[in-house]
Amino acid sequence: MDVTPTTKKTFSLTTPLYYVNDVPHIGSAYTTIAADAIARWKRLQGYEVLLITGTDEHGQKIQRTAEEAGCSPQVHCDRIVSSFESLWKLLEIQYDRFSRTTSPRHEAIVREFFQRVWENEDIYLSQQQGWYCVSCEEFKEKRELIDEKYCPIHVNKEVEWRDEQNYFFRLSKYQKQLEALYHDHPDFIGPESRRNEVISFVNQGLQDFSISRVNLDWGFPVPIDPSQTLYVWFDALLGYVTALVDPDSEPSLSEAIAKWWPIDLHLIGKDILRFHAVYWPAMLMSADLPLPGRIFGHGFLTKDGKKMGKSLGNTLNPVELVNQYGTDAVRYYFLKEIEFGQDGDYNQTRFINTLNADLANDLGNLLNRTMKMAAKYFDGRVPAIAVDNISADNHLKSIGSSLGNTVSQFYEKLAFSQVCEAVLVLVQAGNKYVDEQAPWSLYKRGELSALSEVIYSVLESVRLAAYLLAPIVPNLSTAVYQQLGYSMNFQDPEGAAKIMGLDSHAHWGILPSEQVLGEGKPVFQKLESPSAVV
Repeated sequence: MDVTPTTKKTFSLTTPLYYVNDVPHIGSAYTTIAADAIARWKRLQGYEVLLITGTDEHGQKIQRTAEEAGCSPQVHCDRIVSSFESLWKLLEIQYDRFSRTTSPRHEAIVREFFQRVWENEDIYLSQQQGWYCVSCEEFKEKRELIDEKYCPIHVNKEVEWRDEQNYFFRLSKYQKQLEALYHDHPDFIGPESRRNEVISFVNQGLQDFSISRVNLDWGFPVPIDPSQTLYVWFDALLGYVTALVDPDSEPSLSEAIAKWWPIDLHLIGKDILRFHAVYWPAMLMSADLPLPGRIFGHGFLTKDGKKMGKSLGNTLNPVELVNQYGTDAVRYYFLKEIEFGQDGDYNQTRFINTLNADLANDLGNLLNRTMKMAAKYFDGRVPAIAVDNISADNHLKSIGSSLGNTVSQFYEKLAFSQVCEAVLVLVQAGNKYVDEQAPWSLYKRGELSALSEVIYSVLESVRLAAYLLAPIVPNLSTAVYQQLGYSMNFQDPEGAAKIMGLDSHAHWGILPSEQVLGEGKPVFQKLESPSAVV
C-alpha cells in the first residue's frame, strides 16, 4: 500500500453516540482516542476527513436518571454533554461534528427516515412481550439471562417484564440480504471474532424488533402515532446521518448523503455490535440508502485484570489519568498495549514502565543524545550529506525505507499496537546503531564522512518515527519536529496536512542537509510512580 494520498478525497468515521446516563468513562475515551488517531492519519495522507462523535440522549434510562437527580432530562443531558466535550478537549480529540439526538435538526432527519421505511411497508403495529433491560434499552431473550432475571451485560440489573403494543420493524425481511452482505463483504464487520458473533446470531433466524415504546415521554413521538415514542436505537443510529448535514443547510436526507455518505468506518464497543451490524444495515436497506464501509467492534477494558465498576471501587477516571500523566501518555498506552479489537487491561505499573521504556528511554533518549552530538560536532545543524549516497546497507536506512508502507497498512487495519511496535524497531535500532558506530570515536579519528552519516541517519530515523507516531502522540511528535528545525504542529492535523509535500514525510531520507536544529531538551518526561489513580 502506497503511503501517498489516493484519488479518494474524503473519509468519514464515527465513534458511538455515547449514552448520557453518566459522565464519560475510560471505555468512551478509548474508542474516541482510536477514532482520532485514524482521522489524524487520514489527514496526513491528504484526505478530507469528517470525524463524528456525539451523544444518544433519549430513552427510559435517561428519564429515570434525571428524575433521581431531581432535574429535567434536558438539564441532565446538557450537563453530561459538557463533560464529554471537556474530556475530548483534554485528550485533544480533533472531532468535526458533535451529534446530539435531542437536536430539532435530528428530529427532522428521523421523521424523514421513518417515512421512507413506513412507505416501504417495513413498519407495523403488534404486541410485544418479553424481558427488557432498561440499561441496554433492549429486550432480552430468556436464554440470555443470568439466573433467569439479570442482564448478561448489566449483571446487577434485573430485567423488567413488558407487555405492550408497539410498532415493529420487519428485520426478518432482510435475513437473506444481511447474510449476502456478510458473505460478499467479509471486511464489513471487524475484527473476525465480532464478525463470527454476528453471523452466528443471524443464522439463528432474525426476529422483527420494536421501534417504539408507550408510557415514555423522553423521546420523539412516532410520526404516525404521537401516543407512542420512538425506540432509542431507531432514533439514535440516525444521529450519524444528522451529523453529515452542514450546519448552515436545512436538515434532510438528501443534504446528509450529498458528500460524506456512506460512512467509511463506524468504531464501536462490542456491547452494541448487534445494533450496528444487524439492525443498522437492515434499516438502511429499507430506506434505500447505501451501507457504511466497515463496522469495527473493540473489546472491553479491565483494571488489574478485573472488571471496572463503582461497586467494586476500581473505576479509572480518564480526566484524573490525563491530568496526572499527560495526554500523550494516555493515548499511547491504550493504543500500544491493547490489541484493538480484543479485551485489554490497565495496570499502573505496566503503564509507567511502558511509557518510560518506549517514549522516555528509547525515543527521547535517542533524540537527546544525538542532538547533543550534532551541537558538538556540526554546530547545531543537520550534517551536510548527500542522502542518496548513503548505502542501502545502512541498517537504519534499510529499516526506514519500508517502514512508511508497513505502518500505513497497520493504520488501515486499525492495528495501533503494531504501528507502535514497528516504529519501536527503528528507534531501538537507532540506539544500538549509535552504540555500535561510536560517533565520538569517529570524531576523534577525524572520520567526518562516516560521522556525518551516523548523525544524519539517527536524526532522520527519529524524525520518521515521530511522523508515523504523530496520530497517536501528537504533542511528542510536534516537540520532536520542532527540535529538528520544523515548524510543523501535529496538534493541528489539518494545518499540518496542508504543508507542501507532507506525504513525503512518511519516507526515510528527507531531513534537509544543514538544516538548523532547535534547542535540545527532553521531549517526554520520565514518569514517577505516584499514588494510584482512582
